[in-house]
Amino acid sequence: MLPPPTPHWALLDLEAVGKALDTFTILPCPARPTPNSMSRWFDISSTCLTSLLTSHAPSKRPCPRSKPWWSPGLSSLRREYHKFARVSRLNPSPLNLSNVKSSRRTYFKAIASAKKAHWSDFLSSATPHSIWTAKRFAFGRPPRRFPDLPGASDPAEVAETPLDHFFPSKHPPPPLLCLARYEDYTPLTSEEVSRALSKSSNTSAPGPDQIPYSVWKSVHRIKPALLPSLLDPLLAHGFHPPSLKKALGIVLDKPGKPSCDSHSSFRVIVLLRTLSKILERVVASRLSAQATICSIIHPLRCGSLPGRSTADTALVLQHNVECFHRLRYKVSTLFLDVKGGFDNIESPSLLSLLRKKGVSPYLVQWVGSFLRDRTCRLTFQGSPRSFAPVSVGVPQGSPISPLLFVIYVSSLHLESPRSLIISYVDDFAVTVASPSYRTNVRLLQKTFNALKRKALPINISFSVPKTVLIHWRTTRSNEPPCSLPVQLENQLFYPQSHLKWLGFIFSPTFDSRSHFSRSYTLANAALATIRRLSPPGMGLPPYLCLSLARSLLAPILLYGSAVWAPPQSIMGPMSVFWHRVCRWITNCFSSTNLTCLHREACLPPLPVLVRHQRRLAGLRLICSSPEINPATARLPKSVPTLSPHRASSTARGKFTSQPYLFFNLDWRAAPDKIKNPRYRHNAITALANAAAP
Repeated sequence: MLPPPTPHWALLDLEAVGKALDTFTILPCPARPTPNSMSRWFDISSTCLTSLLTSHAPSKRPCPRSKPWWSPGLSSLRREYHKFARVSRLNPSPLNLSNVKSSRRTYFKAIASAKKAHWSDFLSSATPHSIWTAKRFAFGRPPRRFPDLPGASDPAEVAETPLDHFFPSKHPPPPLLCLARYEDYTPLTSEEVSRALSKSSNTSAPGPDQIPYSVWKSVHRIKPALLPSLLDPLLAHGFHPPSLKKALGIVLDKPGKPSCDSHSSFRVIVLLRTLSKILERVVASRLSAQATICSIIHPLRCGSLPGRSTADTALVLQHNVECFHRLRYKVSTLFLDVKGGFDNIESPSLLSLLRKKGVSPYLVQWVGSFLRDRTCRLTFQGSPRSFAPVSVGVPQGSPISPLLFVIYVSSLHLESPRSLIISYVDDFAVTVASPSYRTNVRLLQKTFNALKRKALPINISFSVPKTVLIHWRTTRSNEPPCSLPVQLENQLFYPQSHLKWLGFIFSPTFDSRSHFSRSYTLANAALATIRRLSPPGMGLPPYLCLSLARSLLAPILLYGSAVWAPPQSIMGPMSVFWHRVCRWITNCFSSTNLTCLHREACLPPLPVLVRHQRRLAGLRLICSSPEINPATARLPKSVPTLSPHRASSTARGKFTSQPYLFFNLDWRAAPDKIKNPRYRHNAITALANAAAP
């Protein structure tokens, strides 16, 4: 059965749309709206707008069996092959069998030649946009597995079982009876919509309406006041209409799972309407600003917040451990993972927290309306096409969901005299310090139990099997590595020699060789794959190979350079790999002079590129606000920043009566001129020194 025709948005007639939008106006919002009247108004207005856009876009109905390399010549060869095959079945004489073999050989050789010619033409005419399509073809995609869940015998039961598992029943917010325009509301501007659209990718998968972001960007560019006039009444009354709450649930199998007969082998990604996600991005921007002003989010809470990245989280963790080591303490860290994450958020508790912290009432009302009465339809082969009501915490795939989750679990940052808790979305790191590792184990167990008690009222739990323990050591320590385990819920967790957290490979001594060895291996694998796109003398042109090297290979190879500098032992193999990349771009001989090679490839040598990356990371660190970025708040006071604010709760202040004292830093001194060994072992200060003029 062929899929229904859909609009071909890439061929949208923008000139005709512009003329039609000149006379198009949004109907006035009801004076005293109710939820039903507001929903009808929005549905009528949005339907008129989408119908106008659809009428100026041609339809398409791609067939899953259509091939872009097919030609009329292949059709004639196929007819000839099938004709000889029919004749040979009726009269299997030697002549007829020979004709079948000859026609089959000719037919399949022609298919192979057509595929090869089409692939060569596609690569030779590739553009900076289509190059990522070629990369996806080169890397390939594993076949998607069908959910084989026990007790599900038909597609309807297969769809119902994951819905009950991934979206368990929750306590919904109280229903809305009437709507009122809030006095503290700030009208929605076209600039806010422009910022929300600028953060949206044109390649993002659309929701049930199948309208991509590129269409709304064109509409907003033609008539900037249209989208604000459509979305402003919704935000002003704190209302999210039911038509924007319909979502498509894409069932994706998790890599590395051996079977597909359990829910843990799959995850559900929710695709929402792009018009809804535009409004959600606007609300996320406003709520993030108010969360910072109202001190809702803990200073050590990172992720889903502007100005706080994974590198900042890793820098703060290493900084705290180094501060503890300077005080001659033994340091241990327990890495925890929140179980369920977004699906376990209780809407009444979240709304009560927002009201208690002083968030604007219209934002609180909108969040409650956003989380109420949602529907979803799972999509897989043979799935039913009807939407089913689901009760969820926050939908995974929404731009505002990570921020709501961060606000919801902000109370889990416990203040303890002997521990520091750092978190990135649903990943928590509990660091404790004491004179002995045995005491650290007891402190970690005590802190974990306190976290469990604190998380129980808000329906949050931790995935204990994913817990990882590490005992930190200094590079000068002569003691053998500690092997004391920690016991959590009758399970023993022994310390790890290496662990992966937020994409970084940590070792007990913060040795970066393991991390960059892994990056080097991944970059080699990526190069081996994309080299098939440009064999010598054919394939991608050199400027597109350069684009792949800059945007694909360099980020893989240098990931983590904002935290650590690659050691010399691994810098040599990484430089050799970088020379291979330059030769792949230029097709130069292996004996080519390296200076000429880098100039011809338009790529700097790897040591220069590493220094440049660390300098950019240092400048970003210094130019961030200390009130927002926890890593910037731990810089020495002599480092010039946007404000003199520094972190008040630090490692030294938890163990001594004196505040955390920073050593003076000569900002004009080159990094290699700093003689104080404490700076050379301080990750944050070393990164700031990399940005020194």
